[in-house]
Amino acid sequence: MKFLRFVGTVALLLFCIQTLHAQKYRFKASSLSVMDRGEKGQWSEWSEFKPADVVITLDGDKDRIVIHSKDIQLYRITAYYDKIETEKEQTLGFECLDNTGEMCVVLLVTHKDEGGRMQFYINYRDLKMVYNVYNAK
Repeated sequence: MKFLRFVGTVALLLFCIQTLHAQKYRFKASSLSVMDRGEKGQWSEWSEFKPADVVITLDGDKDRIVIHSKDIQLYRITAYYDKIETEKEQTLGFECLDNTGEMCVVLLVTHKDEGGRMQFYINYRDLKMVYNVYNAK
């Protein structure tokens, strides 16, 4: 009897984990800011936010993130990081490979202390981008 309960618990856990990753979310970006690393290794200041009318899709079924900009940005998710939650923020992280095979980390940050404002960060070794986003239907 204990064995059957154990098998049932494991099956339920595996189903829940699969369900967590097998979801599709759509976001609409309103603006974009970038920063890069200079010749001496110092990060620049964030640029002024520029309008960015693009859709961002987080697809757990296909393990990818797609930014539907003029030039499609495709990020293949290679690892899902644990969710980090503080009083002020909730962060979901993903290790990804982009269109060219370069590794980056994508973070979806929800600012709980700012009315649930959301941002998508795309972090490379020498470049960082941040999109201000909201849920799209």
